[in-house]
Amino acid sequence: MWIRRLLAVLLAYFLSAVPLGSAETTPDADEEAAGTALMLEVKGPIGPATTDYIVRGLAEAQERGARLVILRMNTPGGLDDAMRDIIGEILASEIPVATYVAPSGSRAASAGTYILYASHVAAMAPATNLGAATPVQIGGGGGGIFPGGDDEERDGEGFDELQDLLGEDDDEEARDEDEPAEERADERPDAMERKIIEDAVSYIKGLAELRGRNAEWAEKAVRESVSASASEAAELGVIDFVAEDVDELLAKADGMVVKFPVGERAIETAGLEVELLEPDWRNRLLAVITNPNVAYILMLVGIYGIIFELINPGSLVPGVLGGISLLLALYAFQALPITYAGLGLIGLGIAFMIAEAFMPSFGIMGIGGAVAFVLGSIMLFDTDLEAFQVSIGLIAGFTVASLIVFTGVATMAARAWRRPKLGGADELIDAEAIAEEAFDATGHVRYAGERWNAVAVRPVRSGQRVRVVSKEGLTLRVEPNE
Repeated sequence: MWIRRLLAVLLAYFLSAVPLGSAETTPDADEEAAGTALMLEVKGPIGPATTDYIVRGLAEAQERGARLVILRMNTPGGLDDAMRDIIGEILASEIPVATYVAPSGSRAASAGTYILYASHVAAMAPATNLGAATPVQIGGGGGGIFPGGDDEERDGEGFDELQDLLGEDDDEEARDEDEPAEERADERPDAMERKIIEDAVSYIKGLAELRGRNAEWAEKAVRESVSASASEAAELGVIDFVAEDVDELLAKADGMVVKFPVGERAIETAGLEVELLEPDWRNRLLAVITNPNVAYILMLVGIYGIIFELINPGSLVPGVLGGISLLLALYAFQALPITYAGLGLIGLGIAFMIAEAFMPSFGIMGIGGAVAFVLGSIMLFDTDLEAFQVSIGLIAGFTVASLIVFTGVATMAARAWRRPKLGGADELIDAEAIAEEAFDATGHVRYAGERWNAVAVRPVRSGQRVRVVSKEGLTLRVEPNE
């Protein structure tokens, strides 16, 4: 009976998956697909989840035969690897991609500027801005594009010295010749920073030349971290036009000649029906676990669970939850810019806090473990972008909790390990028994209600208390308990 039900369920599933009627697409369906523009919302920092969302969106647009993909953007910047992956997909797309900085008050800073330059159509709503595309070097070489600050902040961070090195400011060439060469060398950016700047300049200038946009302003956005409003960007040729809303964007983009991998062609966008493509559950899950705070918590829960499982084998629940959490954390870490030095310090800190219970270090190892744990947590994510860093409050809370939990658990484990065993031959050693009769060599004693054969080291009296020295089979070796 259950086999028939299973077959019926499978048959219903396949029938629902296969469309009934002719497999050919009707003309009305073709027209409906051809008249669609898919819109993707890009909000917040650009990271692995954003890349996944845009890549899947472009693939779905290709499958559905959409005429246009609109990236409605509001971002402060993001990770370099994620940005380059998105740009690579846009450049390879056979469907025109329009990046639209909207609504009013939005921005396409840093990584958003590069994506805007790479898009086939670049548009902005009034009261929006773009720019501040200076890359910031990060410790482990993971790469990152981050927003620039105002003029005072740039002065404090050495931007004037960078302009002098790159020959952007003629006034700086009149620097005092009497200034020591060592001081001038100290003010200049190092070789790695120069390489990052030059690579970013070449990259955005190449995008500007490909799309026929203002390459000179793009270079300034990288070298000097300049920004521009929507109207200024349109006047400078940075974007194609300013649009009040999506309908105006479609109207102004209609008939534009843009470059594709197979050549140039005019796009037709007037009157397209815009459909918002929401992220699916996989993208939402990726967005959650790639949040640095969530990934950090998953890592610690995984470590705690595995340690508790090793301390108490067979409990299963800590081990299962810890293993799942640790695997999710490792998956998130491979998509995020992390440093192995940070991971190593966290592991070393946990080891020190555990060792505090076993070694008489008078708190030195516990304090050292807490310090290593904090430093490793701060260094864990190799980026200066606030959205991809762990909260200091979360680090402090877990540090205190880890110190208390690990020290307490390790102390209890050490005490249990040192406690005498309760059972078997070890329990009888040094135990006290009572002689049932007087004997010089062999006789009987009673222990815990049991009658044992006994061999006396010295003569004992009847009813005398004796101490068990050793056990050999079913015979106890005893001596009088003085």
